[in-house]
Amino acid sequence: MFEGLTYKNPELFYLFLVLIPIVAWYIFRQKRNTASIQVSTTASFVKVPRTIKHYLRHLVLLSQLCAISLFIVVLARPQSSSSWENVTTEGIDIVIALDISSSMLARDFSPDRLEAAKDVAMEFISGRDYDRIGLVVFSGEAFTQCPLTTDKAVLMNLFKDIESGMIEDGTAIGNGLATAIARLKDSDAISRVAILLTDGENNRGEIAPVTAAEIAKTYGIRVYTVGVGTIGTAPYPFPTPYGTQIRDVEVKIDEETLQEISSITDGKYFRATNNQKLEEIYQEIDALEKSKIEVREFSRKSEEFLPFALAGLGFLILSLILKTTVFKSIP
Repeated sequence: MFEGLTYKNPELFYLFLVLIPIVAWYIFRQKRNTASIQVSTTASFVKVPRTIKHYLRHLVLLSQLCAISLFIVVLARPQSSSSWENVTTEGIDIVIALDISSSMLARDFSPDRLEAAKDVAMEFISGRDYDRIGLVVFSGEAFTQCPLTTDKAVLMNLFKDIESGMIEDGTAIGNGLATAIARLKDSDAISRVAILLTDGENNRGEIAPVTAAEIAKTYGIRVYTVGVGTIGTAPYPFPTPYGTQIRDVEVKIDEETLQEISSITDGKYFRATNNQKLEEIYQEIDALEKSKIEVREFSRKSEEFLPFALAGLGFLILSLILKTTVFKSIP
């Protein structure tokens, strides 16, 4: 019945040491309570038969010791581990590097490129139950908005807080990718992925995009690149003394560099020209990164303290009954 038991708090077995002073005190008390009389000879006492009460006089103490021992086992929390299940996980580490430069406010997406990118990315995250996901934002420089985490609620809130203008303007694609790589390089996941989303050309930063791609390749990190923007021109809001005016501006995306980055890292390049296309791209990435990478076994532990607690209670009741009935006259 109790094969394969483990204990949640095995250190509590040191409480068994308490039994030693209890037994020592009992022996000391028995010796002190021994009566003595002066007689000329003990010959008449030798033939006096000993009763069963004499042999069982220590039963009260034994019952109490058993009760204490069983209660100590209860405190140690015995658990069984007989139920085993196979679990398949899809644990992949993913970092999204998101361009938040001012050009991401263009309105060829609804309501604009940045908000569309945030909405689609959050939908993507909500479907990745077993993955750790992080977030890097970049424009003229790059920083980690959220390290790799499985806490989707925290990640979603940080996504909602993103807005253009948080950092110096510009487009440092190389720095954004390098920051994402820094978050992934020490990961022990079998599959490590960076999703780089931008709508422009690299014009800032100390690290060239292709150099960052070579670093990613060294660490076995696959990079999916996404170019965001319509073909030709896109409506862009310009502040004026008379309010915001919408003007068409030329869309310039360095597709050649983005394609080279994905090629070097064994990833894939996508071009998103509207909200629907952006959703389809994330769906494709989601499908590409759904490989089952780990099968592990775990046990469902069940608490097994009840039999020990009932047995301990039984011994405690037994000791009280014996002490108040059969051995009432024995100190």
